[in-house]
Amino acid sequence: MFKILHKIISILFKPFHKSGKIIGLHGKKIFGKQVCEKDLLELERLLYSADAGSETTHEIIRSVKERMKENKSDRKSILKILETELVCILEKYADNSIVKAEGGLPKVILMVGINGSGKTTSTAKMGYYLKQKGYSVLLAAGDTFRAAAIEQLTHWAEKLDLDIVKSIPNSDPASVAFDAISAGKARKCDYVIIDTAGRLQGKLDLMQELEKIRRSSNKALKGAPHETFLVLDASIGQNAIDQAKTFHQYTPITGIILTKLDGSAKGGVVLAIQRELGVPVKFIGLGEQAEDLHLFECRKFAEDLLS
Repeated sequence: MFKILHKIISILFKPFHKSGKIIGLHGKKIFGKQVCEKDLLELERLLYSADAGSETTHEIIRSVKERMKENKSDRKSILKILETELVCILEKYADNSIVKAEGGLPKVILMVGINGSGKTTSTAKMGYYLKQKGYSVLLAAGDTFRAAAIEQLTHWAEKLDLDIVKSIPNSDPASVAFDAISAGKARKCDYVIIDTAGRLQGKLDLMQELEKIRRSSNKALKGAPHETFLVLDASIGQNAIDQAKTFHQYTPITGIILTKLDGSAKGGVVLAIQRELGVPVKFIGLGEQAEDLHLFECRKFAEDLLS
C-alpha cells in the first residue's frame, strides 16, 4: 500500500522535482548566512551558464544589489528577492491557457521547429494531454519529407488511441493540413494538431512552405491555425533563442514548448526566451513518456530553481 502511494506521489510531483534541478541555482548552497560580493559573482556565473541571457542576468544582479544597500543582505531576504525577480520576468508574458480560438470547432494547433527538437513526439504528447482533459483530438502527419516522422506519429497515435490523418512520403504537407482540418470538422473534433517538417531557420524556401500550410489551414477553416507552437530543445541554450527569433519572423508564434529539460543545465533559457521574444513558454517536456508534457507554471518554476 505504501509503495503504491509513494509511486502516485512521485508521479504527481515529478515535473516539479525535475524542474528544481534544471538550473541548479540552489540558493541555500550559493549564499552564506550573509550575502557578499563573492556570492553575487557566483550567482552571476551560474545564471550565465544556465543561458539566462546577459540582460536578464544583469537585471537580477542589479535588483539584488539594490536590496543589499537597504541592509537586506541575509540569505532569506536575498532568496526572496531572487524568487520575486524570476517570477516578474516569467509572468510578464505568461499565458498557460491551452488554446485560444474563436468560432466553431475544431481548434487547430500548428507545431513547428527544427529536426531533433522533439516536435513530432511533442505533437503526440499534446494530443494525449488534451485527450486526458476530455477533448477529442485528431493528429495530422504533416512532416511528409521524412517517412520516419509519419511512422513515428502513426505509432504514437496507435499507442495513445488517437485518430490520425496522413499521406505518402513527399506529398504536399499543405494538402495534409487541409484534409486533416476538413476531417476534424466532419468528425466534430475539438482539436486538430498538425506536425510539420523540421525547418532549418536559414532556409527561406522551407519557411515559405510553412506559410503555405498556414494559408491552406485558413482555407479549410477560417482563422486556422489558432495557435502556432514552436518546439525548442532547451539543451541547446542560446541557439534556441536564435531559432525562435527566426521562426517568429516568418510565422507568428503564439507559444513555446520547451523540451529536454530533464537533466538539463540550460533551463535558464526560459527566462531569456520570454524576455527577448515576448512569447510565453506554455509547456515543458520532462521526459519521453506520453504524460511528460506539462503546463509551465511560473511561480512553481521559480521556487524550484531556488530550492
